[in-house]
Amino acid sequence: MPRAESTSSIRIVACAVAVVALLGAAGCGGGMEPAGESRPIEVAATVAFTEGPTVAADGSVYFTDIDNNRILVMDPDGEVETYRQPSNRANGLIFDEQGRLIACEGGDGYTAGARVTRTTMATGAIEVLADSYEGQLLHRTNDVTIDGSGRIYFTDRPEPGHGPEYTGVHGVYRIDPDGSLERILTEPEVERPNGVVISPDDATLYVIETEQSEGGPRSILAFDLAADGTAANKRVFHDFYPGRSGDGMTIDTEGNLYVAAGLNRLRGTTETLDNRTGVYIFAPDGELMEFIPVPEDTITNAAFGGPDMRTLYVTAGKTLFRIRTDVEGTRR
Repeated sequence: MPRAESTSSIRIVACAVAVVALLGAAGCGGGMEPAGESRPIEVAATVAFTEGPTVAADGSVYFTDIDNNRILVMDPDGEVETYRQPSNRANGLIFDEQGRLIACEGGDGYTAGARVTRTTMATGAIEVLADSYEGQLLHRTNDVTIDGSGRIYFTDRPEPGHGPEYTGVHGVYRIDPDGSLERILTEPEVERPNGVVISPDDATLYVIETEQSEGGPRSILAFDLAADGTAANKRVFHDFYPGRSGDGMTIDTEGNLYVAAGLNRLRGTTETLDNRTGVYIFAPDGELMEFIPVPEDTITNAAFGGPDMRTLYVTAGKTLFRIRTDVEGTRR
């Protein structure tokens, strides 16, 4: 049975932007009584969309702001600054064992197209690891993880109206240490892949499906990952349907998944509010161990950091949160 909802403390550690809030007289302590039923509140605009947290060896947290086409960094003292702008609409980030920053870049229309890059932090030199497959361009690379052999796995998703120069399919790809690129999963095995992570023993590949149309898959898939980096034996690890599926996720040293999922407000899709916004913690057997609510839409991703690797950083809307955990995390 699932454990009770978590009472873990959630601390807001940084905001990417400043937001101005207008309060009515009833919310300002003026003694006015609310008149009638509550009025519906809709989001009129967003000023930031944080994603892709990852933590460097020195404790600095790097994360993306897709709406403003930048990568931000929060130093160990809590100061936030822009690391790179434009970022080519960077989304998922991860550091490799050599301390290089791997980025899934969606393409901003003028810097470059969709690609996966690797930045040497000491020099700032950017290397393109993948921007096409078998002569066809990638669409919008999304999330990334690394296995124990240093192989990089990432997801890519077509956008409407693409031309014949693009791959035209949803896929999960693997970049080997020698630079070779393989597509290890594609339609119909995956329909709209998003978050991706690998278990600490390199035996299981987890992929989040995030199809928003009616009847589309909104689930975490699990695949057996072979020693050569190929994936097989697809099964549904957890089904979020009809609510919003997971977006990004990370994993701890015991193999428990920490999944950013759910909605607090409807957003014009067929997704329901059945899954509240927060971090869903699943045991390796799929049991929901814990749910940690997050008070801001839209939650996107999570990553471990801190001196003991027991601080979980979570991106949601314009905010970066942190949560203390009981189990040591991984950098995947």
